[in-house]
Amino acid sequence: MAFTAKDVAALREKTGCGMMDCKKALDASNGDMEAAIDFLREKGLAAATKKAGRIAAEGVAFACLNEEGTVGVDIEVNAETDFVAKNADFQHFVKVCADTVIENNPADVEALLQCKACGSDQTIDGMLKDKILTIGENIKIRRFKRFEGVVAAYIHAAGKIGVLVKFDTSAEVASKEEFKEYAKNIAMQIAAISPQYLNQNSVPAEVVEHEKSILKEQIINDGKPAAIADKIVAGRLGKFFKEICLLDQSYVKDGDLSVQQYTDATAKELGGSISIVDYVRFEKGEGLEKREDNFAEEIASMVK
Repeated sequence: MAFTAKDVAALREKTGCGMMDCKKALDASNGDMEAAIDFLREKGLAAATKKAGRIAAEGVAFACLNEEGTVGVDIEVNAETDFVAKNADFQHFVKVCADTVIENNPADVEALLQCKACGSDQTIDGMLKDKILTIGENIKIRRFKRFEGVVAAYIHAAGKIGVLVKFDTSAEVASKEEFKEYAKNIAMQIAAISPQYLNQNSVPAEVVEHEKSILKEQIINDGKPAAIADKIVAGRLGKFFKEICLLDQSYVKDGDLSVQQYTDATAKELGGSISIVDYVRFEKGEGLEKREDNFAEEIASMVK
């Protein structure tokens, strides 16, 4: 039975598998769609092993809380293509991974792989291998962070960025809708502005000294006397901290306030104290080598 590029695309949509795997499956099953689906499911672990070396820089950054809102996780799981990142089966796997981190508190990715997946008798590692087989792309759990206490989670652009923030405040303040709105705003600030550090005290001394040396060189090159360069550097460091430190940054919804001032104002309004303790921001594929594909050429090569 003959098949067309349209059939290949339809099989890919049904299974989430790669284009070439779908073509091979239709070849092997003489174009029978159901037989091709069976073929893909029966490929065995060798197929997953083959895919392990392929570039996986797409996927999602996902952040969520447990039902009680007392434990949160931010996790990045990568796939080879954005197409697979939108696959419901892939997204369910990411959610299972996040829930398993919340429940088991593994030390790292290797420990997570050995955990029994939430709602399943399989380990995360076993489930991961199954997803590689059925979806047809290399999939990797890259990193995660887990916080306990008063936490807020935010996902930007359908999984492009995941943010998790931990606060120190009372249960009474944390239960108020105004606090929840504030916490969401802080998470959105982190997603949008990408601060490198929480506050000035968390900036490593070597980073500060490096910036000082650059600023001093700039000032001397501008013709200012070396004797007053240090004073000018001290002034310019404030601008540096406003760019890289969350609490010093201008609040995106009100440029007249810093994030710290917005936090203080919210705490006063709610009759308590609020401090931002920690945060994590994952952006999918950040720092990874990107795969370059030409989808039109891929389809054309199959039709020939």
